[in-house]
Amino acid sequence: MPIFAVGCGAGFSGDRTDAAAPVVQTLIEWGGPAAIIFENLAERTLASHQLTKRINSQLGYEPLLELELEPILADCLLNQITIVGNFGAANPEGAAKVIQALAKRLGLPSPRIAIVVGDSLAGEAANVLLHQHLGEQFDQVNFVCANAYQGAREIADAILAGAQIVVTGRVADPSLTLGPAMAYFCWSNDNWNALAGATMAGHLLECGAQVTGGYFADPGLKDVPEIHNIGFPIAEIEFDGSCIITKANNTGGLVNARTVKEQLLYELHDPAAYITPDVVADITSATVTEIAPNRVRLSGVIGHPRTNTLKTNIFFDGGWFGEGEISYAGPNAAGRARLAMEILQKRLGPIMKLRFDLIGLSSIFGDDDNALLSSAIKNPVRSEAHDVRLRVAGQHQDLKIIDLLLREVTALWTGGPAGGGGVRIAKRQRLSTQSCLIERKQLPAAFYFLPNE
Repeated sequence: MPIFAVGCGAGFSGDRTDAAAPVVQTLIEWGGPAAIIFENLAERTLASHQLTKRINSQLGYEPLLELELEPILADCLLNQITIVGNFGAANPEGAAKVIQALAKRLGLPSPRIAIVVGDSLAGEAANVLLHQHLGEQFDQVNFVCANAYQGAREIADAILAGAQIVVTGRVADPSLTLGPAMAYFCWSNDNWNALAGATMAGHLLECGAQVTGGYFADPGLKDVPEIHNIGFPIAEIEFDGSCIITKANNTGGLVNARTVKEQLLYELHDPAAYITPDVVADITSATVTEIAPNRVRLSGVIGHPRTNTLKTNIFFDGGWFGEGEISYAGPNAAGRARLAMEILQKRLGPIMKLRFDLIGLSSIFGDDDNALLSSAIKNPVRSEAHDVRLRVAGQHQDLKIIDLLLREVTALWTGGPAGGGGVRIAKRQRLSTQSCLIERKQLPAAFYFLPNE
């Protein structure tokens, strides 16, 4: 049976919108059966889209959707390259309508667009179900929405029913790749080894340029050629679920055993039990082999039966988040930044918890309790740093308190210490998240086709 190729056009919301075109061109030149996936959804982005949808019920999908698809839509439809994306986010039907309108604007025949549903928990029945899992904790929060991680089966069924484009909300990232492969190879739901192999292929694709050298690059230690023109990955999947990872033709970047191994282990809690809605994958006996330049084979992944539960993220009102920044430069810049931090702590500390970062001295390795900065506040000393940016952040249920924080940062312009500049302030509403496991039989998924206009 021929190989099935799956390319990646995006690895997160906000990814480069010119990355998909070289992938599609490579798939066309290859000439075999193929699909391209767009992985736009993380917990933070889904929460953001849910907030957007609360403000405008017509939105809540990936905001870069048209920019992502316009360069490749015609080529994909003409060459029978299936498009699968979780760019539906909080509003899959809204995304499908945008794609339909885009095709019309481009003068293309109206594509067959399938919408996968079942991830979103809403209504009174959902409230009862979530209360069963969270108990009194559910009563203590202002519930907004909940989304379960669905799997690949409905994506596959939609493609088998004739879908040219499949729009999903929250599905597991590797399921975007597994779904088209399941449809092409007609794998059963219990072909565990094949499902596990293609799931790990999807895991390698899901973060876009990470596997082609982007997240790998470390100049002088791990050099990546032409990283400014980095190509996005393609997985050539075989009937047994094994795959070859490569990248778009005529692009920069690098695919070798090291890039693949790094991405293979990325976000993997247990290499013997990578749990997805479709299968539990075990890579402890897998092999990663370089077979040619920019071509790496992954084989030997073992699959175990899927779990009876699905991970579900519950979003609830998290109040407001505010942050401000101000820069200090020149002699004693660090000392002045520490003094500004002390001013904010004394004025605002009694009414809200603050996090401080001295960018250039202590930020990445800091923590929300400011443990690394406490001694600096008590014992400010001169430093050789000549360029320090102070960042302060806080969260509160009361927007008025957040606005006070922003005003206090702005007041540092003239309220001291000397020489502050480049003030930036921002605020946004927050959703907080709690996760739980729910029996999959209580969270049925399905798909339907968007009617042609």
